[in-house]
Amino acid sequence: MAKIKTEKQYKAACARIEELLKVVTNETPTDNRNYLELDLISDLVADYEEEHFPIKVPSLVDVLKLRMYEMGLTQTKLSELLNVSPSRVSEYLSGKCEPTLKVAREMSRKLNIDAHIVLGV
Repeated sequence: MAKIKTEKQYKAACARIEELLKVVTNETPTDNRNYLELDLISDLVADYEEEHFPIKVPSLVDVLKLRMYEMGLTQTKLSELLNVSPSRVSEYLSGKCEPTLKVAREMSRKLNIDAHIVLGV
């Protein structure tokens, strides 16, 4: 199978995907030539994107801020939820210190943050 090697090829493939998405639906048979073309080009684009636009694991600070926003938590409320001082939460959010294993466990459980992110592994 071919490989997308340049940004120009990548953009052309993305444009073709947009065209195919207009004619391929969930009801399109899997042996339809448009369906097959869409499937192949999508795989090529995905491979190119993995190589050139890798998605990095988010930092704990970024995830904490996002979760606080999603849950409507202030630093004070977060400190109460995690049973730590507000100044400790401030240190977590500034990246000055990392949580202890006990606090990391609480973050993972109470904020539904993946343990790999909390532990930095």
